[in-house]
Amino acid sequence: QVQLVESGGGLVQAGGSLRLSCAGSGRTFSRYAKGWFRQAPGKEREFVAFISASGGSTYYAGSVKGRYTISRDNAKNTVYLQMNSLKPEDTAVYYCAEKTQLGDTGRANLYDYWGQGTQVTVSS
Repeated sequence: QVQLVESGGGLVQAGGSLRLSCAGSGRTFSRYAKGWFRQAPGKEREFVAFISASGGSTYYAGSVKGRYTISRDNAKNTVYLQMNSLKPEDTAVYYCAEKTQLGDTGRANLYDYWGQGTQVTVSS
């Protein structure tokens, strides 16, 4: 059973930065790609960023490209999301997930394991 636990969320002013972490359990952590998604109140969950199993490939949603950076340390079973130049519209619960199925990196239904989420609130 795969478990993913996010941390690092909080309240920050617009223009500030946060780094989210996602710690995973299990010996297979390094074999699978990971993604970050977010869900704001009243909105559907949306794709934020993707990183391949090796970390060699990354993809970002257009709304965060240039501001967010996804990375991973397989030796520590951890995926990170560095968020800079935060905006109030970035406010959401952020989830990390493990992608176990082939296909579009932005499709949430291709990710089988999810963390519980961490709240990020950006004040104006």
